[in-house]
Order: sequence, then structure tokens, then C-alpha cells
Amino acid sequence: MRMLDIPFTERLVPFGEGSNWSEFRRFSPTGKVPCLVDGELTIWDSLAIVEYLAESCPAIWPKAKEARAWARSAAAEMHSGFGALRSQCPMNCGLHIALGAMDDALRQDLDRLNELWQDGLSRFGGPWLAGEAFGAVDAFFAPAVFRAINYRLPLAPAAADYAQRILELPAMQEWLAAALAEPWREPGHEQEALQAGTLLEDRRRSPG
Repeated sequence: MRMLDIPFTERLVPFGEGSNWSEFRRFSPTGKVPCLVDGELTIWDSLAIVEYLAESCPAIWPKAKEARAWARSAAAEMHSGFGALRSQCPMNCGLHIALGAMDDALRQDLDRLNELWQDGLSRFGGPWLAGEAFGAVDAFFAPAVFRAINYRLPLAPAAADYAQRILELPAMQEWLAAALAEPWREPGHEQEALQAGTLLEDRRRSPG
């Protein structure tokens, strides 16, 4: 939404220790985030939000049929897949961690990530996954970019260049700066991230 200048007001609700069900259920039917509230409408789940926004902002998906089909498929794959990458490299913008031994499941996810990014870039000419314009498919892989960089995951040259382009976007830099400034810590998530490997750097402000 930031990249395509779709106006919105962000409401930040921090994760608490343990279950966030009761707190998040105040605005999200599933008790999960993200959730978009547009007037009397509530749209939950990131893929549903993207499709809802695309009804009034066609630039979210590519104009060309082939690119649009590929982008939707790739976004849906990220939405429902890459379980090993998610679980073994917990999302944390501020921690730089040298990953420990990579098991077969994570290696398979990483191989697929490299394959998918290189396929989109070569098929549609870049610089973004589905062609010249940044779109929803790139947004879906933005968390994977943070994971790849912060856990020092090996990327093929084209995929590494793409990850760097994503990271340098103003919206990504704003996201990173806001994440580093957050004072909140969730102990369970902290422990999961630290168990992934060896901590190299914690770039976040001190909590409290």
C-alpha cells in the first residue's frame, strides 16, 4: 500500500506474551494480523486484502495475463508454503544470526526460493518479479528478503540482487527503522530466533 500510494492509517497492536487471541479478536475475526478495516467492511488474511485492494487499484497485479497468472501463483505459494523457512528462520528485522546446520526441509525451501525468484526475473525481464512494476507478488516476498539477509541465507546472484533492490526501497527502510525502534519483546519469539543459530548483532533499541 505504501509502494502504490494507497492511503491508509496504520494501527499498531503489539504482540503480547502467549496468546494474542482476545486482544486481536477485537478487530480481526481470526484473532490474527494483518487485518484491513475499510468503513463497514473487515477484510482479514493478507491474500484476501490484496485481492480486495486490486479491485480499486489494478496496478497491484501485472496487466499482462501471463505475468498476472504467474504473480498470483507465486504470491499464493508464499502465502501457504515455505514452512521450514518460516519456522527455522523466525521473522525478526533487528537480529542478525549466523544460521546453524541447514536441514533438508530448509534447503529445499531455499532452493525453491532461488528458483522462483530467478524464474520471475528471467521470464518477465525484471527488475521486479513480474516485470517492470513493483506489485503484490514482491510485497509477499518482502519478509523472505529480511529472513535471507538477516540469517545470511545463500542466494544465487540474480536472487541476491533482487533481495538488495527490495531492501533498498524507501518503504522497506521505513519498515526496518520502525521495527528497530520498537521497545516490545515477546519471550517465546525471541527464544525461537536465538535458537536458530549464533547471534551476530542485535540492532534494536533497548527494550523498556
